[in-house]
Amino acid sequence: MNYLIGEYECKLDAKGRMVVPAALKRQLPDVEREGLVVNRGFEQNLVIYTRAEWNRILGQLSKLNQFQAKNREFVRKFTSGATELLLDSAGRVLLPKSLLAYASIDAEVVLMCNLEKVEVWSKAKYEEQMGSLSEEDFSDLAEQVMGGLNLDGGENG
Repeated sequence: MNYLIGEYECKLDAKGRMVVPAALKRQLPDVEREGLVVNRGFEQNLVIYTRAEWNRILGQLSKLNQFQAKNREFVRKFTSGATELLLDSAGRVLLPKSLLAYASIDAEVVLMCNLEKVEVWSKAKYEEQMGSLSEEDFSDLAEQVMGGLNLDGGENG
């Protein structure tokens, strides 16, 4: 598993196309052959997955019991709007207008790598999200989330 790193500011053209930054593209060696998938995020942002990661998530979703209404509802909501992104000859992807509207994205976006996916934020919403947690609160959160882990990444006993 390759984890993605970096934060990139990008601009969309009038048609909603975005150039994938070269530094990010280098981390996605199969992107031109396999494409990407974009979908709604949980905090009114978008999320871009590699095709392999998207297929892994769909594999997990396919194991949910479809006879339970909450499972059907989650799968339906999670996958609605998912769209394949293909790079054009200029290295751009076209983000669907419906997803741009969902995330209140206009011309300025921030791509923020988050482990195996890339979050796509309107620049204003990203700054708001990142500024909503003080340094002290972030330190407290780090202790709550990471404080119980041993150096090998497992839970302390």
